[in-house]
Amino acid sequence: MSDLPRKAVTRTAKLAALPLGFAGRATWGLGKRIVGESAEIVGRELQQRTAEQLFKVLGELKGGAMKFGQAMSVFESALPEEVAGPYRAALTKLQDAAPPMPTRTVHTVLTERLGEDWHDLFLEFEDKPAAAASIGQVHRGVWHDGREVAVKVQYPGAGEALLSDLNQLSRFARLLGPLIPGMDIKPLIAELRDRVSEELDYDLEAQAQQAHADEFADDPDFVVPGVVHQREQVLITEWIDGVPLSEIISDGTQDQRDRAGQLLARFLFSGPARTGLLHADPHPGNFRLLPGSPDGKDDWRLGVLDFGTVDRLPGGLPTPIGDSLRMTLDGEAEAVYELLCTEGFVKETIELDPDAVLDYLLPIIEPARVDEFTFARGWMRSQAARVADPRSPAYQLGKQLNLPPAYLLIHRVTLSTIGVLCQLGATVRLREELEEWLPGFVPEEVLDEGESAAEA
Repeated sequence: MSDLPRKAVTRTAKLAALPLGFAGRATWGLGKRIVGESAEIVGRELQQRTAEQLFKVLGELKGGAMKFGQAMSVFESALPEEVAGPYRAALTKLQDAAPPMPTRTVHTVLTERLGEDWHDLFLEFEDKPAAAASIGQVHRGVWHDGREVAVKVQYPGAGEALLSDLNQLSRFARLLGPLIPGMDIKPLIAELRDRVSEELDYDLEAQAQQAHADEFADDPDFVVPGVVHQREQVLITEWIDGVPLSEIISDGTQDQRDRAGQLLARFLFSGPARTGLLHADPHPGNFRLLPGSPDGKDDWRLGVLDFGTVDRLPGGLPTPIGDSLRMTLDGEAEAVYELLCTEGFVKETIELDPDAVLDYLLPIIEPARVDEFTFARGWMRSQAARVADPRSPAYQLGKQLNLPPAYLLIHRVTLSTIGVLCQLGATVRLREELEEWLPGFVPEEVLDEGESAAEA
Protein backbone atom coordinates (compact mmCIF):
# COMPACT_ATOMS: atom_id res chain seq x y z
CA MET A 1 0.00 0.00 0.00
CA SER A 2 1.21 3.52 -0.68
CA ASP A 3 1.67 6.18 1.97
CA LEU A 4 -1.36 7.50 3.80
CA PRO A 5 -3.56 9.08 1.08
CA ARG A 6 -3.65 12.70 2.11
CA LYS A 7 -4.31 14.76 -1.00
CA ALA A 8 -7.78 16.20 -0.56
CA VAL A 9 -8.88 15.22 -4.06
CA THR A 10 -7.84 11.55 -3.56
CA ARG A 11 -9.46 11.19 -0.14
CA THR A 12 -12.58 13.08 -1.21
CA ALA A 13 -12.99 10.75 -4.19
CA LYS A 14 -12.81 7.67 -1.94
CA LEU A 15 -15.30 9.10 0.56
CA ALA A 16 -17.58 10.38 -2.18
CA ALA A 17 -17.79 6.81 -3.49
CA LEU A 18 -19.59 5.75 -0.30
CA PRO A 19 -22.99 7.38 -0.96
CA LEU A 20 -22.71 6.47 -4.65
CA GLY A 21 -22.06 2.90 -3.60
CA PHE A 22 -25.13 2.93 -1.33
CA ALA A 23 -27.27 4.11 -4.25
CA GLY A 24 -25.78 1.56 -6.63
CA ARG A 25 -26.42 -1.32 -4.28
CA ALA A 26 -29.99 -0.16 -3.71
CA THR A 27 -30.54 -0.33 -7.49
CA TRP A 28 -28.91 -3.77 -7.56
CA GLY A 29 -31.21 -4.90 -4.75
CA LEU A 30 -34.29 -3.69 -6.61
CA GLY A 31 -33.18 -5.68 -9.66
CA LYS A 32 -32.80 -8.83 -7.60
CA ARG A 33 -36.29 -8.33 -6.16
CA ILE A 34 -37.75 -7.95 -9.65
CA VAL A 35 -36.35 -11.33 -10.68
CA GLY A 36 -37.98 -12.95 -7.68
CA GLU A 37 -35.47 -13.23 -4.82
CA SER A 38 -36.88 -12.74 -1.31
CA ALA A 39 -36.61 -9.34 0.38
CA GLU A 40 -34.86 -10.92 3.39
CA ILE A 41 -32.08 -12.50 1.32
CA VAL A 42 -31.61 -9.39 -0.81
CA GLY A 43 -31.57 -7.17 2.28
CA ARG A 44 -28.93 -9.33 3.96
CA GLU A 45 -26.70 -9.28 0.87
CA LEU A 46 -27.19 -5.52 0.54
CA GLN A 47 -26.13 -4.88 4.14
CA GLN A 48 -23.13 -7.17 3.79
CA ARG A 49 -21.91 -5.40 0.64
CA THR A 50 -22.44 -1.99 2.26
CA ALA A 51 -20.45 -3.03 5.34
CA GLU A 52 -17.61 -4.38 3.23
CA GLN A 53 -17.30 -1.19 1.16
CA LEU A 54 -17.72 1.20 4.09
CA PHE A 55 -15.06 -0.34 6.29
CA LYS A 56 -12.66 -1.08 3.45
CA VAL A 57 -12.65 2.63 2.58
CA LEU A 58 -12.48 3.77 6.21
CA GLY A 59 -9.65 1.35 6.98
CA GLU A 60 -7.60 2.31 3.93
CA LEU A 61 -7.92 6.01 4.58
CA LYS A 62 -7.10 5.75 8.29
CA GLY A 63 -7.21 9.34 9.52
CA GLY A 64 -10.54 10.85 10.48
CA ALA A 65 -12.51 8.32 8.48
CA MET A 66 -11.18 5.41 10.48
CA LYS A 67 -11.49 7.36 13.74
CA PHE A 68 -15.15 7.92 12.89
CA GLY A 69 -15.57 4.21 12.23
CA GLN A 70 -14.02 3.33 15.59
CA ALA A 71 -16.24 5.82 17.41
CA MET A 72 -19.27 4.40 15.61
CA SER A 73 -18.37 0.79 16.38
CA VAL A 74 -19.06 1.06 20.11
CA PHE A 75 -22.71 1.83 19.32
CA GLU A 76 -23.16 -1.47 17.50
CA SER A 77 -25.09 -2.83 20.51
CA ALA A 78 -27.84 -0.28 19.89
CA LEU A 79 -28.52 -1.49 16.34
CA PRO A 80 -31.43 -3.85 15.69
CA GLU A 81 -30.08 -7.39 15.28
CA GLU A 82 -31.15 -7.64 11.65
CA VAL A 83 -29.01 -4.58 10.92
CA ALA A 84 -26.20 -5.26 13.41
CA GLY A 85 -25.39 -8.75 12.17
CA PRO A 86 -23.80 -7.88 8.82
CA TYR A 87 -21.86 -4.98 10.34
CA ARG A 88 -20.53 -6.61 13.51
CA ALA A 89 -17.60 -8.47 11.99
CA ALA A 90 -16.52 -5.45 9.93
CA LEU A 91 -16.79 -3.13 12.95
CA THR A 92 -14.75 -5.44 15.18
CA LYS A 93 -12.11 -5.81 12.49
CA LEU A 94 -11.88 -2.03 12.13
CA GLN A 95 -11.23 -1.59 15.86
CA ASP A 96 -7.90 -3.41 15.71
CA ALA A 97 -6.66 -3.46 12.12
CA ALA A 98 -5.88 -1.35 9.08
CA PRO A 99 -3.52 -1.67 6.11
CA PRO A 100 0.04 -0.95 7.33
CA MET A 101 2.22 2.05 6.54
CA PRO A 102 5.18 1.12 4.29
CA THR A 103 8.40 0.25 6.12
CA ARG A 104 10.32 2.98 4.30
CA THR A 105 7.87 5.59 5.64
CA VAL A 106 8.22 4.29 9.20
CA HIS A 107 12.02 4.44 8.94
CA THR A 108 11.85 7.97 7.52
CA VAL A 109 9.76 9.22 10.45
CA LEU A 110 12.05 7.51 12.99
CA THR A 111 15.13 9.02 11.33
CA GLU A 112 13.59 12.51 11.32
CA ARG A 113 12.44 12.33 14.95
CA LEU A 114 15.02 10.11 16.70
CA GLY A 115 18.09 10.76 14.55
CA GLU A 116 20.12 8.90 11.94
CA ASP A 117 21.31 6.39 14.56
CA TRP A 118 17.81 5.55 15.83
CA HIS A 119 18.53 1.82 15.38
CA ASP A 120 21.10 2.11 18.21
CA LEU A 121 18.29 2.95 20.64
CA PHE A 122 16.85 -0.53 20.17
CA LEU A 123 18.18 -4.01 20.72
CA GLU A 124 15.36 -5.19 18.43
CA PHE A 125 12.81 -3.46 16.23
CA GLU A 126 10.08 -5.23 14.25
CA ASP A 127 9.31 -3.58 10.92
CA LYS A 128 6.00 -5.40 10.69
CA PRO A 129 3.44 -3.37 12.70
CA ALA A 130 1.80 -5.06 15.68
CA ALA A 131 -1.29 -2.83 15.46
CA ALA A 132 -2.68 0.03 13.39
CA ALA A 133 -4.82 2.91 14.59
CA SER A 134 -6.46 5.99 13.13
CA ILE A 135 -3.44 8.32 13.14
CA GLY A 136 -0.52 5.97 13.67
CA GLN A 137 0.65 2.40 13.96
CA VAL A 138 2.48 0.46 16.66
CA HIS A 139 5.69 -1.56 16.27
CA ARG A 140 7.08 -3.97 18.82
CA GLY A 141 10.69 -3.56 19.89
CA VAL A 142 13.25 -4.02 22.67
CA TRP A 143 14.69 -0.80 24.12
CA HIS A 144 18.44 -0.52 24.70
CA ASP A 145 17.95 -1.27 28.42
CA GLY A 146 16.19 -4.56 27.65
CA ARG A 147 12.59 -3.46 28.17
CA GLU A 148 9.99 -4.61 25.64
CA VAL A 149 8.42 -1.51 24.13
CA ALA A 150 5.58 -0.37 21.89
CA VAL A 151 6.74 2.21 19.33
CA LYS A 152 3.86 4.37 18.13
CA VAL A 153 4.63 6.16 14.86
CA GLN A 154 2.29 8.83 13.53
CA TYR A 155 1.35 8.73 9.85
CA PRO A 156 2.92 11.62 7.88
CA GLY A 157 0.17 14.07 7.00
CA ALA A 158 -2.19 12.60 9.61
CA GLY A 159 -3.41 16.01 10.81
CA GLU A 160 -4.32 17.22 7.32
CA ALA A 161 -5.96 13.88 6.55
CA LEU A 162 -8.00 13.89 9.77
CA LEU A 163 -9.45 17.33 9.12
CA SER A 164 -10.13 16.58 5.46
CA ASP A 165 -11.90 13.29 6.27
CA LEU A 166 -14.06 14.75 9.00
CA ASN A 167 -15.06 17.71 6.85
CA GLN A 168 -16.10 15.31 4.08
CA LEU A 169 -17.88 12.92 6.44
CA SER A 170 -19.92 15.78 7.92
CA ARG A 171 -21.30 16.40 4.42
CA PHE A 172 -22.34 12.75 4.19
CA ALA A 173 -23.75 12.62 7.74
CA ARG A 174 -27.33 12.27 6.50
CA LEU A 175 -26.40 9.24 4.40
CA LEU A 176 -24.38 7.65 7.20
CA GLY A 177 -27.14 8.24 9.74
CA PRO A 178 -29.08 5.02 9.01
CA LEU A 179 -26.09 3.00 10.27
CA ILE A 180 -27.04 4.10 13.79
CA PRO A 181 -30.80 4.75 13.85
CA GLY A 182 -31.79 7.46 16.29
CA MET A 183 -28.34 9.04 16.56
CA ASP A 184 -27.42 12.41 15.10
CA ILE A 185 -24.10 11.71 13.38
CA LYS A 186 -23.15 15.34 12.71
CA PRO A 187 -22.40 16.36 16.34
CA LEU A 188 -20.30 13.20 16.74
CA ILE A 189 -18.19 14.21 13.74
CA ALA A 190 -17.96 17.81 14.98
CA GLU A 191 -16.69 16.62 18.35
CA LEU A 192 -14.11 14.36 16.74
CA ARG A 193 -12.92 17.28 14.65
CA ASP A 194 -12.52 19.43 17.79
CA ARG A 195 -10.30 16.76 19.35
CA VAL A 196 -7.96 16.32 16.37
CA SER A 197 -5.22 18.75 17.38
CA GLU A 198 -4.99 17.30 20.89
CA GLU A 199 -4.77 13.72 19.69
CA LEU A 200 -2.02 14.59 17.21
CA ASP A 201 0.13 15.94 20.04
CA TYR A 202 2.12 12.96 21.34
CA ASP A 203 3.64 15.13 24.09
CA LEU A 204 0.19 15.65 25.61
CA GLU A 205 -0.56 11.95 25.20
CA ALA A 206 2.69 11.02 26.94
CA GLN A 207 1.84 13.29 29.88
CA ALA A 208 -1.64 11.79 30.25
CA GLN A 209 -0.38 8.21 29.97
CA GLN A 210 2.43 8.71 32.49
CA ALA A 211 0.01 10.32 34.95
CA HIS A 212 -2.10 7.15 34.77
CA ALA A 213 0.95 4.86 34.89
CA ASP A 214 2.17 6.59 38.07
CA GLU A 215 -1.24 6.49 39.75
CA PHE A 216 -2.01 2.87 38.85
CA ALA A 217 1.49 1.48 39.47
CA ASP A 218 1.19 -1.84 41.37
CA ASP A 219 -2.62 -1.58 41.24
CA PRO A 220 -4.23 -5.03 41.64
CA ASP A 221 -6.85 -4.26 38.99
CA PHE A 222 -5.18 -2.17 36.27
CA VAL A 223 -2.02 -2.05 34.18
CA VAL A 224 -1.01 1.16 32.39
CA PRO A 225 2.29 1.00 30.46
CA GLY A 226 4.78 3.69 31.41
CA VAL A 227 6.28 6.13 28.90
CA VAL A 228 9.84 5.25 27.87
CA HIS A 229 10.65 7.99 25.32
CA GLN A 230 8.75 10.61 23.34
CA ARG A 231 9.46 12.85 20.38
CA GLU A 232 7.19 14.60 17.90
CA GLN A 233 5.28 11.91 15.92
CA VAL A 234 6.91 9.10 17.95
CA LEU A 235 5.78 7.74 21.33
CA ILE A 236 7.57 4.80 22.95
CA THR A 237 5.93 3.05 25.90
CA GLU A 238 6.30 -0.19 27.79
CA TRP A 239 4.81 -3.20 26.00
CA ILE A 240 2.00 -5.20 27.57
CA ASP A 241 0.63 -8.51 26.36
CA GLY A 242 -2.90 -9.69 27.03
CA VAL A 243 -6.15 -10.70 25.39
CA PRO A 244 -7.74 -7.83 23.40
CA LEU A 245 -11.22 -6.97 24.62
CA SER A 246 -12.50 -7.53 21.07
CA GLU A 247 -11.53 -11.20 21.46
CA ILE A 248 -13.27 -11.41 24.83
CA ILE A 249 -16.39 -10.01 23.15
CA SER A 250 -16.29 -12.65 20.42
CA ASP A 251 -14.91 -15.71 22.26
CA GLY A 252 -14.42 -14.96 25.97
CA THR A 253 -15.82 -17.03 28.86
CA GLN A 254 -18.57 -15.53 30.99
CA ASP A 255 -16.10 -15.11 33.88
CA GLN A 256 -13.79 -13.12 31.59
CA ARG A 257 -16.70 -11.03 30.33
CA ASP A 258 -17.90 -10.23 33.83
CA ARG A 259 -14.42 -9.39 35.10
CA ALA A 260 -13.66 -7.20 32.07
CA GLY A 261 -16.99 -5.42 32.47
CA GLN A 262 -16.48 -4.77 36.18
CA LEU A 263 -13.00 -3.37 35.61
CA LEU A 264 -14.11 -1.25 32.66
CA ALA A 265 -16.81 0.35 34.84
CA ARG A 266 -14.32 0.79 37.68
CA PHE A 267 -11.80 2.49 35.40
CA LEU A 268 -14.46 4.82 33.96
CA PHE A 269 -15.37 6.18 37.40
CA SER A 270 -12.11 5.81 39.33
CA GLY A 271 -9.81 7.28 36.66
CA PRO A 272 -11.04 10.89 36.97
CA ALA A 273 -11.13 10.64 40.78
CA ARG A 274 -7.54 9.37 40.94
CA THR A 275 -5.85 11.28 38.08
CA GLY A 276 -8.12 14.22 37.22
CA LEU A 277 -8.30 12.79 33.69
CA LEU A 278 -11.00 10.85 31.85
CA HIS A 279 -9.79 8.32 29.26
CA ALA A 280 -12.02 9.35 26.39
CA ASP A 281 -11.53 6.64 23.76
CA PRO A 282 -13.15 3.51 25.28
CA HIS A 283 -13.38 1.25 22.24
CA PRO A 284 -12.40 -2.42 22.75
CA GLY A 285 -9.11 -2.09 20.87
CA ASN A 286 -7.73 0.02 23.72
CA PHE A 287 -8.10 -2.62 26.44
CA ARG A 288 -6.45 -5.96 27.26
CA LEU A 289 -7.16 -8.64 29.87
CA LEU A 290 -3.99 -9.79 31.65
CA PRO A 291 -3.52 -12.49 34.30
CA GLY A 292 -3.38 -10.99 37.78
CA SER A 293 -0.04 -12.69 38.55
CA PRO A 294 2.64 -14.53 36.54
CA ASP A 295 1.13 -17.93 37.39
CA GLY A 296 -2.33 -16.69 36.37
CA LYS A 297 -3.96 -17.75 39.64
CA ASP A 298 -5.20 -14.32 40.64
CA ASP A 299 -8.07 -12.44 39.02
CA TRP A 300 -7.62 -10.87 35.59
CA ARG A 301 -6.40 -7.29 35.39
CA LEU A 302 -7.35 -4.69 32.78
CA GLY A 303 -4.59 -3.22 30.63
CA VAL A 304 -5.39 0.26 29.33
CA LEU A 305 -3.84 1.77 26.18
CA ASP A 306 -4.03 4.96 24.09
CA PHE A 307 -4.35 8.17 26.06
CA GLY A 308 -4.44 10.42 23.00
CA THR A 309 -7.91 11.69 23.87
CA VAL A 310 -8.61 12.64 27.48
CA ASP A 311 -10.98 15.00 29.22
CA ARG A 312 -9.29 17.10 31.89
CA LEU A 313 -11.38 16.99 35.09
CA PRO A 314 -9.19 18.35 37.95
CA GLY A 315 -11.91 17.71 40.54
CA GLY A 316 -12.94 14.34 39.12
CA LEU A 317 -16.34 13.78 37.53
CA PRO A 318 -18.70 16.73 38.19
CA THR A 319 -20.68 16.36 41.43
CA PRO A 320 -24.01 17.26 39.72
CA ILE A 321 -23.81 13.91 37.86
CA GLY A 322 -23.84 12.00 41.14
CA ASP A 323 -26.43 14.34 42.67
CA SER A 324 -28.86 13.98 39.78
CA LEU A 325 -28.38 10.21 39.57
CA ARG A 326 -29.06 9.77 43.29
CA MET A 327 -32.10 12.06 43.27
CA THR A 328 -33.51 10.35 40.18
CA LEU A 329 -33.25 6.96 41.88
CA ASP A 330 -34.96 8.47 44.93
CA GLY A 331 -37.81 9.79 42.75
CA GLU A 332 -37.16 13.47 43.55
CA ALA A 333 -38.61 14.82 40.31
CA GLU A 334 -38.63 18.53 41.22
CA ALA A 335 -35.07 18.48 42.60
CA VAL A 336 -33.77 16.64 39.53
CA TYR A 337 -35.48 19.04 37.18
CA GLU A 338 -34.12 22.08 39.04
CA LEU A 339 -30.59 20.69 38.88
CA LEU A 340 -30.87 19.94 35.14
CA CYS A 341 -32.02 23.52 34.56
CA THR A 342 -29.14 24.90 36.64
CA GLU A 343 -26.55 22.84 34.74
CA GLY A 344 -27.95 23.80 31.33
CA PHE A 345 -29.52 20.46 30.34
CA VAL A 346 -32.82 22.33 30.07
CA LYS A 347 -32.56 25.70 28.36
CA GLU A 348 -34.21 28.77 29.89
CA THR A 349 -36.65 28.99 26.98
CA ILE A 350 -37.88 25.41 27.55
CA GLU A 351 -40.37 24.29 30.19
CA LEU A 352 -40.85 20.59 30.87
CA ASP A 353 -42.91 18.48 33.26
CA PRO A 354 -40.55 17.27 36.04
CA ASP A 355 -42.41 13.95 36.34
CA ALA A 356 -42.07 13.38 32.58
CA VAL A 357 -38.32 14.07 32.85
CA LEU A 358 -38.08 11.54 35.67
CA ASP A 359 -39.94 8.94 33.58
CA TYR A 360 -37.50 9.62 30.72
CA LEU A 361 -34.42 9.11 32.92
CA LEU A 362 -35.39 6.13 35.09
CA PRO A 363 -35.11 3.36 32.44
CA ILE A 364 -31.70 4.67 31.34
CA ILE A 365 -30.24 4.46 34.87
CA GLU A 366 -31.70 1.04 35.64
CA PRO A 367 -28.17 -0.46 36.06
CA ALA A 368 -27.57 1.88 39.03
CA ARG A 369 -30.79 0.88 40.78
CA VAL A 370 -29.81 -2.72 41.55
CA ASP A 371 -26.83 -4.39 43.23
CA GLU A 372 -25.78 -6.02 39.96
CA PHE A 373 -26.99 -5.65 36.40
CA THR A 374 -26.49 -7.77 33.29
CA PHE A 375 -25.78 -5.53 30.32
CA ALA A 376 -27.15 -6.98 27.10
CA ARG A 377 -27.60 -5.93 23.50
CA GLY A 378 -31.36 -6.38 23.89
CA TRP A 379 -31.50 -3.88 26.76
CA MET A 380 -29.38 -1.38 24.81
CA ARG A 381 -31.60 -1.73 21.75
CA SER A 382 -34.75 -1.23 23.81
CA GLN A 383 -33.32 2.03 25.20
CA ALA A 384 -32.24 3.19 21.74
CA ALA A 385 -35.66 2.36 20.30
CA ARG A 386 -37.46 4.15 23.11
CA VAL A 387 -35.67 7.46 22.54
CA ALA A 388 -35.49 7.14 18.73
CA ASP A 389 -39.15 6.39 17.92
CA PRO A 390 -40.84 9.66 16.86
CA ARG A 391 -44.10 8.29 18.26
CA SER A 392 -42.58 7.83 21.72
CA PRO A 393 -43.03 10.42 24.51
CA ALA A 394 -39.35 9.83 25.32
CA TYR A 395 -38.40 10.91 21.80
CA GLN A 396 -40.46 14.10 22.07
CA LEU A 397 -38.98 14.98 25.45
CA GLY A 398 -35.41 14.06 24.47
CA LYS A 399 -35.55 16.51 21.55
CA GLN A 400 -36.06 19.34 24.04
CA LEU A 401 -33.11 18.49 26.27
CA ASN A 402 -29.71 20.10 25.76
CA LEU A 403 -26.20 18.72 26.25
CA PRO A 404 -23.89 21.42 27.71
CA PRO A 405 -20.39 21.48 26.16
CA ALA A 406 -18.76 20.65 29.51
CA TYR A 407 -20.62 17.34 29.59
CA LEU A 408 -20.28 16.39 25.92
CA LEU A 409 -17.21 14.15 26.22
CA ILE A 410 -18.33 12.65 29.54
CA HIS A 411 -21.66 11.75 27.94
CA ARG A 412 -20.02 10.14 24.91
CA VAL A 413 -17.55 8.15 27.02
CA THR A 414 -20.32 6.90 29.31
CA LEU A 415 -22.50 5.83 26.38
CA SER A 416 -19.54 4.20 24.66
CA THR A 417 -18.59 2.28 27.81
CA ILE A 418 -22.16 1.07 28.23
CA GLY A 419 -22.06 -0.03 24.59
CA VAL A 420 -18.94 -2.12 25.25
CA LEU A 421 -20.50 -3.60 28.42
CA CYS A 422 -23.49 -4.67 26.32
CA GLN A 423 -21.19 -6.19 23.70
CA LEU A 424 -19.53 -8.14 26.51
CA GLY A 425 -22.88 -9.23 27.97
CA ALA A 426 -21.26 -8.61 31.36
CA THR A 427 -22.90 -8.77 34.78
CA VAL A 428 -21.55 -5.75 36.66
CA ARG A 429 -21.94 -4.37 40.18
CA LEU A 430 -22.23 -0.82 38.88
CA ARG A 431 -23.82 0.65 42.00
CA GLU A 432 -20.77 -0.44 43.99
CA GLU A 433 -18.48 1.59 41.71
CA LEU A 434 -20.76 4.63 41.84
CA GLU A 435 -20.80 4.59 45.65
CA GLU A 436 -17.03 4.31 45.74
CA TRP A 437 -16.00 6.83 43.09
CA LEU A 438 -18.79 9.16 41.90
CA PRO A 439 -18.97 12.46 43.83
CA GLY A 440 -22.53 13.29 44.94
CA PHE A 441 -23.94 9.78 44.52
CA VAL A 442 -23.72 9.08 48.25
CA PRO A 443 -25.29 11.87 50.40
CA GLU A 444 -22.80 13.98 52.35
CA GLU A 445 -24.23 12.95 55.71
CA VAL A 446 -23.58 9.31 54.86
CA LEU A 447 -20.07 10.17 53.67
CA ASP A 448 -19.36 11.84 57.01
CA GLU A 449 -20.16 8.57 58.73
CA GLY A 450 -18.44 6.08 56.38
CA GLU A 451 -16.22 8.08 53.94
CA SER A 452 -16.97 6.54 50.58
CA ALA A 453 -16.70 8.12 47.10
CA ALA A 454 -12.93 7.67 46.98
CA GLU A 455 -12.70 8.63 50.66
CA ALA A 456 -14.27 11.98 49.79
